[in-house]
Amino acid sequence: MLAPLRHRAFRWLAAGRMINMLGNGVAPIALAFAVLDLTGSVRDLGLVVGVRSLMTVLFVLFGGVVADRIPRRLVLVGSNVLGAATQAAVAAVVLTGTATIPLLLALGAANGVVSALAQPASAAATPQTVPPELLQQANALIRLGINAGSIGGAAAGGLLGAAVGPGWGLAVDAATFAVAALAFAGVRVAAPKARSSRTGVVDDLRVGWTEFTARTWVWAVVLGFMVLNACLAGGVNVLGPAVADSTVGRSGWGVVLAAQTVGMVLGGLIALRIRVRRLLLLGVACMFAESLLLLGLALAPTILVLVAAALAVGIAVEQFTVAWDTSIAQHIPADRLARVYSYDMLGSWIAMPLGQVAVGPLAATIGARDTLLALAGLVVLAVGGMLASRDVRRLRALPPGRAAEEARPAGEPPAADGRPVDPAPAWAGGDAADRTPVG
Repeated sequence: MLAPLRHRAFRWLAAGRMINMLGNGVAPIALAFAVLDLTGSVRDLGLVVGVRSLMTVLFVLFGGVVADRIPRRLVLVGSNVLGAATQAAVAAVVLTGTATIPLLLALGAANGVVSALAQPASAAATPQTVPPELLQQANALIRLGINAGSIGGAAAGGLLGAAVGPGWGLAVDAATFAVAALAFAGVRVAAPKARSSRTGVVDDLRVGWTEFTARTWVWAVVLGFMVLNACLAGGVNVLGPAVADSTVGRSGWGVVLAAQTVGMVLGGLIALRIRVRRLLLLGVACMFAESLLLLGLALAPTILVLVAAALAVGIAVEQFTVAWDTSIAQHIPADRLARVYSYDMLGSWIAMPLGQVAVGPLAATIGARDTLLALAGLVVLAVGGMLASRDVRRLRALPPGRAAEEARPAGEPPAADGRPVDPAPAWAGGDAADRTPVG
């Protein structure tokens, strides 16, 4: 299960991503308290957070192009250095008492652009750091590290905010960006394939779109998650706290969210050991569990029911995430992987703000209970729609020897001798030991 850790590039990548998530756990808590201390306005907090998210969505496609054009190690190091600079600036203005909402909006927008540059490169780097037969375990270990970092970051953010103030929490977040940049410097992987002629950004996006639409199972799942994520963003993130206020209380809601994170850790451990041929089918089917928390909030908002539902959701999410990352890496060419991930991220995220905005008026019209039941029904329909795709149901995990052949660019034929056009392993790029497959 721990075989991917034998590869130096993977160790540095896993460490960098865990450190990033540690900072990401601290930052939202510190920023929330900083804005509330400044103006006391929830509207202002929503604006600061929303601008960052909007810039990430707007620039994520460009981030995919960048990650497929230049070495991903350079993208990861550079984006984290920029992230450290922007967050250090936020910390400085908060600590010196010179922060204003327009200034925080501008810095948040800059940090959102940095995030858009980093995320496709981060997701696409994993298959370059391990041999194909270890890809599933590598994705599961990455997810375990991310969840551990998230737990530690949230705890640290709360403690720092209470003990020394939000400015120092933001300073710690800036430091995690800097440390992650050092870790990513050790991710020595192969650069993207050299192009015979330089192409423009629009041409690169067109190629990525061709890869994204050429495989029905890819766009079918992304469309399903467009609906699913919108339902969860509105139902769990907006209505969840409102229902909890009148039932299990705020501390009880914290326990529920913690249970979901524990479920994600357990799910990562399970994903390390699962061996099935139709891995994507299993992952998508597990997403029926996402309706459980919505149903619990609607029908039986007790601490026991909600904790059990959140635990199941956490386990299910990890099965899908590992299955998805493994399937994408096996079937998409390495030099186009970041662009496909960027279209995936854009499609999956774009409806979330709509869900968050629409759920309030809907709940005011038909009631929170009926709204939650409707959202649970939409989740079930979205998962059913994904499973209705024959390609989703029949996609098989590939043996290592076939992965490179299956991941040829759309429309590109194999070599005359039947071998893949580029026989060099996509994960090559570390030291000699890194390029030796583990038995």
